[in-house]
Amino acid sequence: MAKRSSLYIRIVEGKNLPAKDITGSSDPYCIVKVDNEPIIRTATVWKTLCPFWGEEYQVHLPPTFHAVAFYVMDEDALSRDDVIGKVCLTRDTIASHPKGFSGWAHLTEVDPDEEVQGEIHLRLEVWPGARACRLRCSVLEARDLAPKDRNGTSDPFVRVRYKGRTRETSEGAMEALCVEAWDWDLVSRNDFLGKVVIDVQRLRVVQQEEGWFRLQPDQSKSRRHDEGNLGSLQLEVRLRDETVLPSSYYQPLVHLLCHEVKLGMQGPGQLIPLIEETTSTECRQDVATNLLKLFLGQGLAKDFLDLLFQLELSRTSETNTLFRSNSLASKSMESFLKVAGMQYLHGVLGPIINKVFEEKKYVELDPSKVEVKDVGCSGLHRPQTEAEVLEQSAQTLRAHLGALLSALSRSVRACPAVVRATFRQLFRRVRERFPGAQHENVPFIAVTSFLCLRFFSPAIMSPKLFHLRERHADARTSRTLLLLAKAVQNVGNMDTPASRAKEAWMEPLQPTVRQGVAQLKDFITKLVDIEEKDELDLQRTLSLQAPPVKEGPLFIHRTKGKGPLMSSSFKKLYFSLTTEALSFAKTPSSKKSALIKLANIRAAEKVEEKSFGGSHVMQVIYTDDAGRPQTAYLQCKCVNELNQWLSALRKVSINNTGLLGSYHPGVFRGDKWSCCHQKEKTGQGCDKTRSRVTLQEWNDPLDHDLEAQLIYRHLLGVEAMLWERHRELSGGAEAGTVPTSPGKVPEDSLARLLRVLQDLREAHSSSPAGSPPSEPNCLLELQT
Repeated sequence: MAKRSSLYIRIVEGKNLPAKDITGSSDPYCIVKVDNEPIIRTATVWKTLCPFWGEEYQVHLPPTFHAVAFYVMDEDALSRDDVIGKVCLTRDTIASHPKGFSGWAHLTEVDPDEEVQGEIHLRLEVWPGARACRLRCSVLEARDLAPKDRNGTSDPFVRVRYKGRTRETSEGAMEALCVEAWDWDLVSRNDFLGKVVIDVQRLRVVQQEEGWFRLQPDQSKSRRHDEGNLGSLQLEVRLRDETVLPSSYYQPLVHLLCHEVKLGMQGPGQLIPLIEETTSTECRQDVATNLLKLFLGQGLAKDFLDLLFQLELSRTSETNTLFRSNSLASKSMESFLKVAGMQYLHGVLGPIINKVFEEKKYVELDPSKVEVKDVGCSGLHRPQTEAEVLEQSAQTLRAHLGALLSALSRSVRACPAVVRATFRQLFRRVRERFPGAQHENVPFIAVTSFLCLRFFSPAIMSPKLFHLRERHADARTSRTLLLLAKAVQNVGNMDTPASRAKEAWMEPLQPTVRQGVAQLKDFITKLVDIEEKDELDLQRTLSLQAPPVKEGPLFIHRTKGKGPLMSSSFKKLYFSLTTEALSFAKTPSSKKSALIKLANIRAAEKVEEKSFGGSHVMQVIYTDDAGRPQTAYLQCKCVNELNQWLSALRKVSINNTGLLGSYHPGVFRGDKWSCCHQKEKTGQGCDKTRSRVTLQEWNDPLDHDLEAQLIYRHLLGVEAMLWERHRELSGGAEAGTVPTSPGKVPEDSLARLLRVLQDLREAHSSSPAGSPPSEPNCLLELQT
């Protein structure tokens, strides 16, 4: 049994931000921190005070997290980035919104006294005396304190305040005890690092307590009334806490759903249509994704989607509305393509998207939006005519569209077998439902409605959201991508008169579009031409060539000797992480050498900036073949890449034996650790590891138990509607009573589902409460 917490985060947009640049504008981006740990950095949106990001993330983290903060920053090329403001949401605030927090939040000023982190280890004792009690507070150690100095460190000391006095021990009446941590500065005022306030009245009851206490900000100062002056941020944040039971508890539910899918349209199956019927529009995407992942893990994704295709076709009479609604079939197919086809999409679209970004050409086909500019050599400038702009734009777009269609035509063998087989089923079902020459293009349009309109076109318009680029496109590149996506949609619609009539100014692309329709139909014909045997053979071949979990260039430093560690000593290599090892090579095409066996990884954590004089460094702690502890230091180019690598390493090693609970965020230099000055190199670390903090990615390993739990949670939410349907089918049986006797109504699939839900509810009620556990070793009441 395990408790799982995850945060769904969508950073939508900002508005009315203050200007930070001399041009009267800003270059805003967001940093997301969980308990002061940076985990996400959005792309920068250039030269705007009302940026749109539209970026979505899902973060898996321990149930004990306290707050998530969103910092809006202004990027500066020549100086330190400016802080515009922040929005902070506590765990309790997010949890108080059952459907999640959604809306605009005012940015507030970033107060250094509120930017605290870390924990302090205290031993507290109370002895009753003849006239008064004696109180002793022993300050033992601290960890994960905020860096307040330029070199990325702090010089911490502690003040203990009690009854107006500041000392290590005090006597007197019972009231609050305040323990404050400070950073000592020689030439400026000391910096506040956080505080803990102890209720001494409660301490007197327990008499003695020792543990780690989380440092809290100083909120005693009156805040400035600046809400609204720094602008606002639109956010969607949803917290999901789940208690996941052992696999055996979910087997009845999984077997029941799989049996329904295997029956398809041949048997009396009713659960999948009923789930679709009882699922609201707002949660249909989540339900579709959970079902898709569950059946993908059972090897039934193709059969599940085939069933949904048949259900939708059975209630569709007009070809022009086929798969155009947000049905369970459409949402499930979208999720399927992202989970199973993302690497394929990167291979086809990646080079074309990169070329568009690199060229940065001005492209426009709409005469009402054309901007005439000067052309020619120095001293010979002349205005470029509108006709010249339109012709050059058409040439550019024809070249990009032609390259994309050619790449697609060559990609049949690269497409995953399960994707090809699913499109084969879709093509066959549509052709069976709409036979005849007048519907010749309908099966092709059904395939392109997903492949082009719901997969390729959105990726072209928003490459950052599909991980094709690290940054959002500027205004010029965005317009080029939008026009290219429109052209792809026209090709996907088989160049129908209706699609041409919408925007007549797209006419210059018609020759390429018409040629593209022929190419696309030929591609789809080959794509769906895959038989069961070929499907199995291709699947087996591709499984032997399993893609890496993560790959890319990194800079490596492996410590040797006692010399100083400098950032200049890092060497650039190309790394590849698989389910077996972390390997490296000089170039992507060079022969790889294994650096660390996956089973030997003990922790993957960040390194303090001061250690190497640079940022974005991580450490992989592992054991060599002789069982000796080793550490590899790897530097990434940005905070997002750092978190992605850490996340990937933690996921593939999460089930390793001997994972560390603590580590040193510094390096062992000379005869001591740079972080805590401990002299024992192999001793216990001074900070706790964060093996459970990971980012959800499209290529994550499937978590069968979690998907089953999420489906159970959804069905529990619509249980009343399921019982209502059961009463209709069984002739008015009492709610909550599932027929079991042989002489009564036979137990159909819905009755079995209701019984499974009852069993799972009982299993959950007998398990420990699902609420997040309290802070370890801390029984005192903490006040702020």
